[in-house]
Amino acid sequence: MSNAARPRRHDAATADERIIWPAAFGQRFLVTVDVEEEFDWTAPLDRRHRSTKAMRAFGPAHRRFAEAGVGLNCMVDYPVAVDPVAVGILSECLGDGRSEIGAQLHSWVTPPYQEVVDPFTSHAGNLPIALEAAKLDMLTDAIDASFGIRPRIFRSGRYGLGPSSLSLLASRGYRIDSSMRALHDYHAVGGMNFSAIDAHGFRREGMVELPLTSVYTGLLRRRGAGLYRRAGRWPHGRGVLARAGLLSRIPLTPEGVDIRYALAGIDQALADGVRLLTFSFHSPTLEPGHTPYVRDARDRARFDRWWDAVFDRLAKHGVAATTIDEVLAAAG
Repeated sequence: MSNAARPRRHDAATADERIIWPAAFGQRFLVTVDVEEEFDWTAPLDRRHRSTKAMRAFGPAHRRFAEAGVGLNCMVDYPVAVDPVAVGILSECLGDGRSEIGAQLHSWVTPPYQEVVDPFTSHAGNLPIALEAAKLDMLTDAIDASFGIRPRIFRSGRYGLGPSSLSLLASRGYRIDSSMRALHDYHAVGGMNFSAIDAHGFRREGMVELPLTSVYTGLLRRRGAGLYRRAGRWPHGRGVLARAGLLSRIPLTPEGVDIRYALAGIDQALADGVRLLTFSFHSPTLEPGHTPYVRDARDRARFDRWWDAVFDRLAKHGVAATTIDEVLAAAG
């Protein structure tokens, strides 16, 4: 069996691994941003695609979040970390006192360049451990050199968290990982299987794991994982289930998730007792034309309205924005 054919499945958290959040923490939320270069999402990955021009839209977007009292946890990848203009923009954002510079490893654009770029190697956790470690060190050192900050929170690009990744992170002083996308399985494209991971935070190998929040909603939600997997084998099966109100898998992101579903996902996550909701989006989405989710000015306005509605719903539930400092203090 080839490497690409071996799915890497992450096991569900055990009871001992679960974080018991203090009552005073309540229910909170984080917004994370994959701060990265622009590239054609429909084309094969290419090391030559390193432009960070979309970062010019980051400052104005950040101000809208800051006015709402929400910090941005900026998961910075290598092309951004070595671009002085992008570094200047992000450094200004830190002035809000709530935002954070984290790290995001896009293996194909992070030296050393020893691997052939393909779907399998684009998931850093599939690389030989020495190469994954070398790329992680290069990224971490670049962020430190540019911002004067050793990042505490990490995301593996394409959710490529491998069997050695958490121990590598812990040994380098990282405290939080957010590379697992709850309920998602990427093994068909050479990636990792998180179908057993739910939206609750946990500890593993010396790290706090904050999965990107996804939940099942609908009348058949308790049959979620198995039914959702089987429905993927039927023509339009998942869409049929969603439209019938039977089963939807809802990740908390403005990218490809209609606000009606997002609000239902928030309601369900809170009803399930999820204490920390983790939202995400990609920085190139902030400027039309770089990702499939914001193609023009109308889509960009819809992106802002999505967040307005989300913040309103969270406020009605009494769910406040939090920071990495607060999360680490509460996680113990």
